[in-house]
Amino acid sequence: MGEDRRLAAVVALAQGMAAAHTPRESWRAAALGACRALAGSFAALSVWERELGRLRVLVNVGDRAEGEEEFPGDEAYPVHQFPEITEFLHERWAAGGEPNAWVETAEGPSAGHPGYCHQRVAALRRRGRGCCVVAPIVMNGRAWGELYVARSTGAPVFDRGDADFATVLASVVAAGLAQSERLEEARRLAFTDALTGLANRRAVDVRLERAIERHRGHGVVVSLVVCDLNGLKRVNDTQGHAVGDRLLERFGSVLSLCGAMLPGALAARLGGDEFCLLAVGPPADEVVKAADELCRRAAELELGEGVACGVASTEDPIGEVRSARRLFRLADAAQYRAKAVRADRPVVAGREGPDDPVVRLADEPFGEGAAERRRFRGRLP
Repeated sequence: MGEDRRLAAVVALAQGMAAAHTPRESWRAAALGACRALAGSFAALSVWERELGRLRVLVNVGDRAEGEEEFPGDEAYPVHQFPEITEFLHERWAAGGEPNAWVETAEGPSAGHPGYCHQRVAALRRRGRGCCVVAPIVMNGRAWGELYVARSTGAPVFDRGDADFATVLASVVAAGLAQSERLEEARRLAFTDALTGLANRRAVDVRLERAIERHRGHGVVVSLVVCDLNGLKRVNDTQGHAVGDRLLERFGSVLSLCGAMLPGALAARLGGDEFCLLAVGPPADEVVKAADELCRRAAELELGEGVACGVASTEDPIGEVRSARRLFRLADAAQYRAKAVRADRPVVAGREGPDDPVVRLADEPFGEGAAERRRFRGRLP
C-alpha cells in the first residue's frame, strides 16, 4: 500500500472514531477502520482487564467465524495464554523499545514476533484464517489492550511493513479511545449528582419524557417515587454540613438499594434533600412495595428523621397522563401529603377514592397560597 493510501486510511479511521457517539460505536469504528486499512478480512478490539487477568473482546467485525458475535457479552481469554501482551510489552519498554505490532501465521510466528504463541496459531487454524497482525494499544503509558486484524487462508501474509503500519493504527485508535472516554466521562458527569453518584435532575427529565412517550404510545406503566429527606437542616445546623453530606450519601445508597428491587429503575437526587425513583414497566404495586421498603430503611438511619415519600403511577386511577410534568406534579403532591401528615409509609396518588386529595391538590389551579403549598420543585406550573 502506498504512502498516500495509508495516510488516507489513517485519516478515515480517525474520522470514523471521531464521529462515534457511544463507546460501542467507537470500538466498531476502530476495528473496521483498521481492518480496511490493512486489507484484512476480520478485526477485533480487546481490552486488558487487569483486575480479572483477562483479555476481553469488545467487538468483532468482518467475516466472523461461527460463535463470534459483533459485540460479545462474555468472550474473554486468560492473559496467561497470551503472555506477549503483558511480559513482552514490559520487556520491550524496559529495554527502551516501543510496543510494536507483530505477525502470526497459521504455520507459526512471522514478522516482528515476540515469541511463538500457540493459542493464536491454533485460533487461526480453527477459524480458517491464514495470518494475523497484533498491535498493542497503549494509553497513558500502560498497555490498554490490543488491536487484532486477520486475513483469510490463501490471502497474502502480513509483512514487516504491515506490522509497522498496524503500530501506527494502534496509536490512532488509542487517541480515539482516549477522546471517546473523555466525552463519555463528560456525558456521565452531566447526568450525575456529584455528591451521591446517583442520576441528577437532568437525567430524570430526559428519561421521564421518553417513558411518557412510551406510555402514550404503548401503554407502558410509568411510576415516579418522590421523597424528601427529613431532618437534613437540623443535621446541618447542629453537626455541620460534612455530616449532612454524609446523611445524603447514606440515603442515596439506601435509595439505590431499594431501586434495585425494580428492574431498570433510575435512582436520582433532584437537589437539596429531594430524591426520586423512576420505574418504567414494573406494576404500580411493586413500586409501592419498593417505596415502603425505602421508608422503612430511611427510618433506621442513624442520622436524619426518616423520609416523606409520594408515589404516582400511570397504572393507578389518577386520570390521563399526557406529560411528564403532570406525573411529577402528582408524585410531588403525594410527597407533600406524606410530609404534612407525618406518614411513615408512602402516600400513593389516586388510592383514596374518587375524590382523592392528592389528585385534587395536584390538578387544582394556582390560587392564593398555592405557591407556598406547591413548592414542589419550583419549575412546575
